[in-house]
Amino acid sequence: MTKGTFFLFLLALVEVTASSKNDTSNREKREAVLIRSKRRWIMSTIDLEENRPGPYPIEVTQLFNDKKEGNSVKFRLQGDGVTREPFGLFSINENTGVVFVHRPIDREINPIFHMDFDVLDRQTGKELDKTLSFNVEIKDVNDNRPEFPLETIRITVQENTPEGILHGAIQAHDKDQVDTPNSQFTMRLVSQEPALPKISLKDIPGTPKIKQLVFTGCFDYDIAKTYEILVEVKDKGTPAMSSTGTVFLDIRDANTHPPEFNSTTYNTEVKEMESNNEILRIGVTDKDTPNTAASRAVFSILKGNEDRNYKIETDPKTNEGVLSVIKGKNSGKTEITELEIAVENEEKLFQCVNGKALPTGSTPQPNSVKVAVKVIGENDPPQFKKTTEVIYRNENGDPGDVLFVPEVKDEDSDLSKIRYELVQDPAKWVSVDPTTGKITTVQKMDRESPFIKNGTYTVVVQAIDGGKHRDLFLV
Repeated sequence: MTKGTFFLFLLALVEVTASSKNDTSNREKREAVLIRSKRRWIMSTIDLEENRPGPYPIEVTQLFNDKKEGNSVKFRLQGDGVTREPFGLFSINENTGVVFVHRPIDREINPIFHMDFDVLDRQTGKELDKTLSFNVEIKDVNDNRPEFPLETIRITVQENTPEGILHGAIQAHDKDQVDTPNSQFTMRLVSQEPALPKISLKDIPGTPKIKQLVFTGCFDYDIAKTYEILVEVKDKGTPAMSSTGTVFLDIRDANTHPPEFNSTTYNTEVKEMESNNEILRIGVTDKDTPNTAASRAVFSILKGNEDRNYKIETDPKTNEGVLSVIKGKNSGKTEITELEIAVENEEKLFQCVNGKALPTGSTPQPNSVKVAVKVIGENDPPQFKKTTEVIYRNENGDPGDVLFVPEVKDEDSDLSKIRYELVQDPAKWVSVDPTTGKITTVQKMDRESPFIKNGTYTVVVQAIDGGKHRDLFLV
């Protein structure tokens, strides 16, 4: 019976001592199994610790081959660290197969090296066997400190931020091998200045390398404008390595001071029918940062403006309240209107008392002040009940005939002090009593007179009080 033949070769690789006569304690035995396949020898990975202390060169391992008989073969090494960058890192003794490393290796730069090992006939240089491939994997040691991306971190925090999470996270990283104690670390807050409000670090689920800043209490811009926080990050390697970073919290002023009026009362005056005019400027004082929403004033009229005669606006340059009359008031006499004006800021008021923020709704009501507006009544002219009166009379009537007694009203004057005058009487036919306004004929009227127009003679009388008058047409 014909049988196929299968050969299995087990070759041992033994690392010999480093070529240092004075150091025999660094001997390390490594074994790897070589299995012949149809194409090549395959060798398991060789481990080499990073940044090993010298002196160099240091023996890594020794390679053997079953083709070697006496001194008839030589060995050749190619690949990473030999014929590819970084050049000159590894070499092999072509006679013995001993592999050397010539300088320290940083695993964070070169974590693994792939190399090919060949056996050549010493005389002809012909390859006697298939290429053997193997890897040198650099074993991590804890030679990197965990670090923050920046030595100092600046975070801006609004003064009125409610206690809890701050809008700022702290992240660190470690260059050592991932998922090992060398790259795993803890973070803690070492110190803070000032000490209040209390700031701490909080874990973020699923992101162990990032911590969230949190605080309890409230910030007070008047007490501290900047906080300095020292944070330490420390890995779990042996020995452990650590570093620190500084976080600066820059507090931005919020509205913690209500605006206050510069006076307890204000007085102004306006003419009765005056409109669209500025009548008063009201100044305020605010201790918050100027030209911010925390200090910009917002005025409102709480009482006394039910008829919407007035408005108040803020002068953006001076932060004063500008009170204007927008609709005249016809009262007929001088009177006092009392307005109640309030002031607050664009931003809601926030107050920190004994390290605790006052809850929403418990802050005081806006400051208010009384403004007395004197409305000066104008002297309106007397009003005739009828401005035109038609009287029928025959011509050539006797003088002394009472033609008409006008009725007038005047809300802002004494009726007994009203005077009456003739304004138009071209033929001099009538007279007017200056006190009562009674109109009486003083001559006979002639229908053929040239002063008669279309059968009508027109007399004009005016009523006067304090210089203003109103005309009555008597026809």
